[in-house]
Amino acid sequence: MSYKSDLDRALEEVPDIEGSRDRFQVPEPEVRVEGSSTILTNFQEILDTLNREEDHLMKYLLDEIGTAGHVDKSDRARLKGEFSESEFSRVLDAYVGEYVLCSECGRPDTHLEREDRTLMLRCDACGAFRPVESGAKRTTTQTKKEVEEGETYELKITAIGNKGDGIAKKGGYTIFVPGAEEGEVVQARVHDISGNLAFAERVD
Repeated sequence: MSYKSDLDRALEEVPDIEGSRDRFQVPEPEVRVEGSSTILTNFQEILDTLNREEDHLMKYLLDEIGTAGHVDKSDRARLKGEFSESEFSRVLDAYVGEYVLCSECGRPDTHLEREDRTLMLRCDACGAFRPVESGAKRTTTQTKKEVEEGETYELKITAIGNKGDGIAKKGGYTIFVPGAEEGEVVQARVHDISGNLAFAERVD
């Protein structure tokens, strides 16, 4: 078999990722408070953009926000309690960083799959794959206090949130650093922690 025919066959097997080089944008959460509940009215649009299972995203939202809820008949996420758009944005940014974006090429052309008992994120664009953290693992990591308020850490920015904040991972935490660019390694001091989300400011 000739080199040209081998090359042609390989090119045919490359996945079609047209347009994936553009910056990935998650729809801004549209939130409405009804009585004692908060409704994420464009939950289905967000779900379609992320290309993830409804149960997986909903469970993550409930776990990270710390409440109960369900998807109603209109495909809206209904959560008990009153929550702001910024709270949803931060949780969604954390979800995207952990369960959607490839840590190697930064593209969203990925899917989740299980290998034995480990949930993996596999990239259809570059072929990279990595394990993703379960809720149990994040909880265990938190008890080790890998991230504490007032402490300064060296962080690698692996993604950019919809609000323009840099996103880094440390242990079971997702850390938001305003003014940081993707690919940078920065020194940042944590000033607030909420669940598995931490907020820091650059000090370098």
